[in-house]
Amino acid sequence: MAEQEALLVVKDVHKSYGHAEVLKGIDITVNKGEVVVILGSSGCGKSTFLRCLNGLESIQQGSIKLSGEELNTPKTSWIKVRQKVGMVFQSYDLFPNMTVIDNILLGPLKVQKRNKADAFAQADELLNRVGLADRKNAYPRELSGGQKQRIAIVRALCMNPDIMLFDEVTASLDPEMVREVLEVILKLAAQGMTMILVTHELNFARKVADRIIFIDKGKILEEGTPEEFFNHPKTERAQQFLNVFDF
Repeated sequence: MAEQEALLVVKDVHKSYGHAEVLKGIDITVNKGEVVVILGSSGCGKSTFLRCLNGLESIQQGSIKLSGEELNTPKTSWIKVRQKVGMVFQSYDLFPNMTVIDNILLGPLKVQKRNKADAFAQADELLNRVGLADRKNAYPRELSGGQKQRIAIVRALCMNPDIMLFDEVTASLDPEMVREVLEVILKLAAQGMTMILVTHELNFARKVADRIIFIDKGKILEEGTPEEFFNHPKTERAQQFLNVFDF
């Protein structure tokens, strides 16, 4: 893991939908270069938490700081924040009427106003890295699910984010396509990318994570290394969760 430099600091975050409190005081610090995997049953608040970090959901209470800058303010420009906090969903969200390369370059050229040649060069490099250089002029309908998800990752990386959020990115993929996406994320981890991942792929979580955070009913119940969590879970609830999976 990289040097202990706090990149993201979350304190006492609460999120409610009406009277239903989904997040009940979340505290997380993510260091630069760290890979944090969030585990928990469906409906426990994992995905909501990621969406709060990216401004897709507002919070009712608490603090979210990125590189020391408070994000939970009325003046926060989430358009700027999302350039630093990349997010990849399970649904790809590629524009069907645009080619792969146009999907990737939309943000760098339209939002960041970057030099076109530089952005193209970076996109080419990233496509090579994920094994899809030959598909840059294809349309999303011509790609497999695994290819679409790798393109979605490249699109996020091309914005040069400080941290990447992955929300169940393999959930809608066929089993044979899961590995190709997970291999891309493993390579990113090896290259020092700071990441928070929500996943049900426990073997993958064990391999990629520096730290596991287990959430249940909107609260963090356990936090520790993969070895600690998988081999010596501290709570009965975590033991129940792990017993459901054969890994």
